[in-house]
Amino acid sequence: MAGLPDAVKALFDEPVFVSLATVNADGSPQSTVHWVARDGDDLLLSTVRGRRHADNVERDPRVSVMAFDPGDPYRYVEVRATAHVTTEGGRALIDDLMEKYRGRRPYQGDGPDAVRLVVRVPPEHVVLRGY
Repeated sequence: MAGLPDAVKALFDEPVFVSLATVNADGSPQSTVHWVARDGDDLLLSTVRGRRHADNVERDPRVSVMAFDPGDPYRYVEVRATAHVTTEGGRALIDDLMEKYRGRRPYQGDGPDAVRLVVRVPPEHVVLRGY
């Protein structure tokens, strides 16, 4: 497992958008923009069961998360990992992310049957540019 440098942790602690890359069933790449939280070195993303990227991660947990420094887009980080998906803490995470990115809670964008997932990304390989 790879650790995140302090400057990268600080980037993920800001309301920066990240791109989650997953593998479709046919082997082609798929990417989705996400909000992100951090738990130690692990990145946490929230999604809903049934979305393409959620289905992809549950079928094939190999992922990549990329973030650019908003002040310098040539400064970026890519985190490659084997993700872990759980429903535990799903609602709390999206509410925390709503507060981080929008300044209010709770998140109210889900339908009544939505199953909130937490995608935990423990860094295995970290690629840095400009850090």
